[in-house]
Amino acid sequence: MPSTPAFSAPPDPGRAGTLDDLAGCLRALKVWAGDVSYETITARVNAAWTAAGRPPAELARRTTVADCFRPGRRRLNPDLVAAVAAALHPDPGYGAQWQQALRVVGGETAAAGQVRVQDRLPPPFAEFTGRTGVLHRLRAAVRQRPGTFSIVGMAGVGKTLLAVQAGHLLIQDRPFDRVLFVNLRGFHPDPAQPPADPSAVLDGFLRLLGVPGHRIPHDLPGRGSALRERLTGLRSLVVLDNAADAEQARPLVPAVDGCVTLVTSRRALHGLPAVTDVPVDVFSPQEAVRFLTAAAPGVPAGRDPDATARVAARCGHLPLALGLVGGHIRAKPGWTMTDHAERLDERHRDRRLDTGVELALALSYQDLPADRQRLLRLVALHPGQDFDVAAAAALAGDPVPAASSAAAPPGFVVTGGSVVPGGSPAEGGAAGPAGCGAAGAVDRVEAASRGLRELRRDHLLQETTPGRYTLHDLVRVYADGRAGDEDAPPERRAALTRLFDHYLAVAAAAMDVLAPAEAHHRPRVAAPAAARPGDVDAARGWLDTERSNLVAVAGYTAAHGWHRHTAQLSATLAGYLNGGHHGDALSIHRAAHQAACHAGDLPGQAAALTALGATRLRLGDDGAAARHLREALHLFRRTGDRTGQARASAAIGDVEQRLGRYRQAAYRHRQALRLCRVTGDRTGEAHALTKLGIVEERLGRYRAAAGRHEQALALFLAVGDSAGEAAARCNLGDVAARLGDHDRAAGHLHRALELYRRAGNRDGEAWTLDNLGTAATLRGAPSEALELHRRALAIHRATGERYGEAKVLNGLGEAARATGDTAAALAHHTAACAVAAATGDRHQRADAETGIGLALPAGGLPHLRTALDLYAELGVPAADRLRALVAARTDG
Repeated sequence: MPSTPAFSAPPDPGRAGTLDDLAGCLRALKVWAGDVSYETITARVNAAWTAAGRPPAELARRTTVADCFRPGRRRLNPDLVAAVAAALHPDPGYGAQWQQALRVVGGETAAAGQVRVQDRLPPPFAEFTGRTGVLHRLRAAVRQRPGTFSIVGMAGVGKTLLAVQAGHLLIQDRPFDRVLFVNLRGFHPDPAQPPADPSAVLDGFLRLLGVPGHRIPHDLPGRGSALRERLTGLRSLVVLDNAADAEQARPLVPAVDGCVTLVTSRRALHGLPAVTDVPVDVFSPQEAVRFLTAAAPGVPAGRDPDATARVAARCGHLPLALGLVGGHIRAKPGWTMTDHAERLDERHRDRRLDTGVELALALSYQDLPADRQRLLRLVALHPGQDFDVAAAAALAGDPVPAASSAAAPPGFVVTGGSVVPGGSPAEGGAAGPAGCGAAGAVDRVEAASRGLRELRRDHLLQETTPGRYTLHDLVRVYADGRAGDEDAPPERRAALTRLFDHYLAVAAAAMDVLAPAEAHHRPRVAAPAAARPGDVDAARGWLDTERSNLVAVAGYTAAHGWHRHTAQLSATLAGYLNGGHHGDALSIHRAAHQAACHAGDLPGQAAALTALGATRLRLGDDGAAARHLREALHLFRRTGDRTGQARASAAIGDVEQRLGRYRQAAYRHRQALRLCRVTGDRTGEAHALTKLGIVEERLGRYRAAAGRHEQALALFLAVGDSAGEAAARCNLGDVAARLGDHDRAAGHLHRALELYRRAGNRDGEAWTLDNLGTAATLRGAPSEALELHRRALAIHRATGERYGEAKVLNGLGEAARATGDTAAALAHHTAACAVAAATGDRHQRADAETGIGLALPAGGLPHLRTALDLYAELGVPAADRLRALVAARTDG
């Protein structure tokens, strides 16, 4: 550390709200540490990583380290940033602050974590032609030695088509054991759709390869290693489409024997290891003519035998432009190629269109039927990454209900006319516009589906997976501009309102299937809905598939004046997001709060603040959580909302409990219990009893805790709340294990695990696995406990649940000590201590200090004394037990 620091204390990363803030804080830390060189920082980082067992191939480079300090970054490598901070100030507590700040800011930039991966290539393009030489060389190179190939060229040159065609040809040459494909969004025109986070891509790849969520490492290098391990020994094809740069692509390249990786980008990818460059230029004149002839067969040349070459030249020989013009030519039967060439010349002179793409887009668009022009303009307004037929139909004004199950997705229920969650018109709301009968709705949905297929045929849309579509960046920009020119603002706003109604209504229907007992806590959505999910798998599948779009919709509606939609989306999705999607929850609830503030909506502000506070608490930011929740309680009191007061009081009680202030926590939960009983909210009453049971358990009053949890379970079962039942059983199982009733503990915990997994609640699954691990240690099976705790730890780290992480680490330490592995026990408890110190969890810190003291018989007394002081402050029975041990060691 510097002898004369520029600041009296290192900068606080907890104040950072954006990636630029973090980079600025890192620069300030560098100055505080004596403005050491990037070479020195890199050496320190690599020394620490080498000591931790990281292989040489995964060590940091100077340029990569220096990039961490640069402003304007759209993503950061959290592991590297944390390592850099540790290299500049190797204090464990300060390092924990950086880890926490990275998690919080990571939640703020969750859009980068939204990415769709596939285990197959997109469909081949039947009209693909040209690139014979490139494809021949690429296939020959792969036959000689599989490896990494970067396909680089300008926008519109056909990189994606080439990569997909090459992939299909390579599969024909010799089938692959595994195929992975992803669009990395390196150059999306919408700032709300940043380049995909490599860590999220790896998470998706590993899931496609069959790795359970609880076994996916939480760090980027770990996920990269897991991908390499999964692909080792297999013949595999990985296509990384539209990479922003080498930094984004590098962690995703497996670089194992037998793996072929194709990376497309507009930029040279010199930073990739052992990469073979495959530069792609516009077509040669001969290739362009062949392409046009195949795209529009049978068109006579007319007066000019070179007319096809003139058309190709006017398109700049660019594949995207040629494909679009080919669609225009097909739409003009009776015209000769000379007619088309002359028309292009005229338009170029009259409209001063400077590029082949712009000219081709204008011609392709002009020749579309009016309804298809309108559909293209409207889907370009969609704020998300891709969309399905239902969303396109909503934008176009076509209701989505269907007359038969054949028109609905698998697992969805269809009814005649417009439906809302539950299958009937909402009370007090419209049942849908006139003429929304089932037969007419089917016709309109089929029209939208047909229009999308035709736009794809005309090269104006791309089909990412069957039934889901996206636009090329250049097409999106053009179509959005046409919408601005041709559609009046009220028309565009009406289309987007229909889209947002659609997402809100189907989300509400899905939540009614997933959590019917909590329906009275969600807003009543009166807008017409699509076919609704008919079972839990369909509901969760729709929410998982559309989650990135729902995040985008929340951000867009908040920023552009659809405040009611933002607030209702936040309230509708809260229960689903609480299951482990904390970054997305932060984005959606922040948008809801912003919208409510703009609208002067006090109840909406209170609801959003409650959801934000609960999310911040799960991410370990108890200070922000407490501020949000106290403000929410104040607003609920101003508006006289006793149900809201109960929810806010209970959440404040959760904060107090996490901080070890058990008397204050019990007071808040009793307040919530009283309010729930006054308002007749039975599920709220059951949750309050559960929370009181947790407080009793933390105080060592296990029989009193069991009584509270039994009351809660009876209420949850009476109202049919499966999520509440899972929580009650998870806690009852833990109490039963501590009381020595291991059979009863196992019954409750395994039932809780089944319920949480069925609902897709990853946090609940992790808490239950942790309790199963504790129960295994208590009944003398520490080896089994270690595996259960490891699975829980992976989930908590993946979701960012910091309090759960500290508890699991302590559980791992206790299980390791029970096996006699004191070194592992010491490491786990030390890690738990750092996390608990960062989150302010005094109870877990006391447990960690106890574990450290027990693992260090010779020098552990100071740790045991620290633990004793903490237990005494908490007022828990562990203080009495530890006091005797400290006395015995002191006397000894």
